[in-house]
Amino acid sequence: MSPQAAQASNDAILLRHDQAGVATLTLNRPQQYNALSNELLGALLIQLNAIGDDKSLRVVVIAGAGKAFCAGHDLKEMRANYELGATEALFRKCSEVMLTLTKLPQPVIAKVHGMATAAGCQLVAQCDLAVCSDNATFATSGVNLGLFCSTPGVALARNLPRKQAMEMLLTGEFIDAQIAFQRGLVNRVVALEKLDQAVNELAQTIIAKPADVIALGKKLFYEQIELGLSAAYETASKTMACNFMLPEAAEGVDAFMQKRKPDWGHM
Repeated sequence: MSPQAAQASNDAILLRHDQAGVATLTLNRPQQYNALSNELLGALLIQLNAIGDDKSLRVVVIAGAGKAFCAGHDLKEMRANYELGATEALFRKCSEVMLTLTKLPQPVIAKVHGMATAAGCQLVAQCDLAVCSDNATFATSGVNLGLFCSTPGVALARNLPRKQAMEMLLTGEFIDAQIAFQRGLVNRVVALEKLDQAVNELAQTIIAKPADVIALGKKLFYEQIELGLSAAYETASKTMACNFMLPEAAEGVDAFMQKRKPDWGHM
């Protein structure tokens, strides 16, 4: 099935809109607060993989339809298929989505409004960047149901200071947008009516930079963060040397020395 056909068949649960180099994927299960069903996770994988191969797309935005960003996994669906193998397969698929976000050459921005809980909070944490409205709230609330948010904890622990991540995981309590900003879960907080504008401005700032340099830098960021200090510097040094040999870097450095703006339009 082609990505286009897949997109058409999944319109009911996932919407995709491409404009000016930005691909927006909207979780579209508003009556279920955009819970991540098995089908929705599959649709996300199809579209993310298709976007990753499209050099015309420079930024990915993930949003939610209706009153919330994402309420996490679809617990009703999980209880209806209450079997260990099926549950493990579901969490493997969710983890594949999260890993794909980091492997995409394009930066991914979470556009968050309303509630982002459990795997929905994980999705925010796993995106490269996040902009939220001032009415957004966040929680890893599975512990309140007897289900510790183990997989959301992977992303959360890589975004927040350790004790603040543990507090969210152990208590299941909500934090508001300003606390999420203070703890590093989101980059920016704006009024709800300015959310679209803020996300677009951030996307366009990224698009103004060379695509190959952004992709190289994103790849290195996730590689080095999992390494020890010495190995991280070794990997980063090699990456930066290769980066310096790119035509985009030569143009950027020359432009700096000549006190002009770089011209990356032909590259």
